[in-house]
Amino acid sequence: MTDGATARPRQDHGEGSPGAARPTSRDVARAAGVSQATVSLVLGEKWRGRVSERTAETVREAARALGYRPNLAARNLRLGRTRTALLVIPALTNEFFARVYTGAARVADRHGFGVVVYPSPDGTGPAKDPFPSARAALDGVIASSMATSALTALHGSGLPLVMLDSDPAEPGAAAHVNLDITDGIRQVAGHLLGLGHRDFLHLASEVDSWTFRLRHRALGEALGAAPGTSLRTVRAAFDVTAAREAAEAALTGPGPRPTAVVCDGDILAAGACKAARRLGLRVPGDLSVSGFDDLALATAVEPELTTVRLPAEEVGERGMRALLDVLDHRAPARGDLPVELVLRGSTGPAPAGTTG
Repeated sequence: MTDGATARPRQDHGEGSPGAARPTSRDVARAAGVSQATVSLVLGEKWRGRVSERTAETVREAARALGYRPNLAARNLRLGRTRTALLVIPALTNEFFARVYTGAARVADRHGFGVVVYPSPDGTGPAKDPFPSARAALDGVIASSMATSALTALHGSGLPLVMLDSDPAEPGAAAHVNLDITDGIRQVAGHLLGLGHRDFLHLASEVDSWTFRLRHRALGEALGAAPGTSLRTVRAAFDVTAAREAAEAALTGPGPRPTAVVCDGDILAAGACKAARRLGLRVPGDLSVSGFDDLALATAVEPELTTVRLPAEEVGERGMRALLDVLDHRAPARGDLPVELVLRGSTGPAPAGTTG
């Protein structure tokens, strides 16, 4: 089939009521200068390989300009779809996951899908099945590895599953969307080693998930390759107070005091900075602190945090695209999303007399 070359069908297939004021697919076809069949292909997401990208965008623009809305109920009945995806995350109160949702919802909206958010009640633990029948209510699931226990009620549903920030070796997922966490940790370690730091504290998340295990392993490997380094790890809940208490205990414990704290998240880094102030330590004069995520918090603290920027919205976008690909029997995009070290005021040279 070529752009606009197919004869117009004689019926609207329920997409517009006779005499109704709202625009029909015929109106969109006329405005875009294409056939009704081409409009159906584009708005039904069946155009790839049959209609050019330029024509598809022309059709979408015409539909938006006219305020055209296809009869999704009729289309879904024909396709056997609900056009609804479930996003399973620890909590929407976490800025990172709120941004993941924003990205997923943006892509979903372009394709006539809705996104239902399913946060775990305590941020990490199991949640009850939100639907009497997941298979009847959903087309697929996008889930963070930090909330996998919340998927228990959905196991066995047969729904396509796209995992975010999860072990690609684990079976059961139709696709994985990962960040290059290892490279992010290497960038942090290289930066701090270059500043002369040799005694490190890893303020790690107490959440037992693949992404945090990966960060711990990557940090150990990066520092282990440098001579004369030491690394101590303490764990804390993702909470500023818990992080402050854990950091205070570690910084006042036996042995050489660390000169650099590598944190699994900006929230933990904020707690480490508070601990330093309470102990009379200057950041970064006496203690360098790095975060991970690049949340708004990173520039709200003083000094502002050196941190690894994670493209949260892009994670959500790619997760939704991967689910759409799986539903349409296409191979999802592969490869980890790149991350970026953002240098700010919380890191500096190791204190005099401590460099290796």
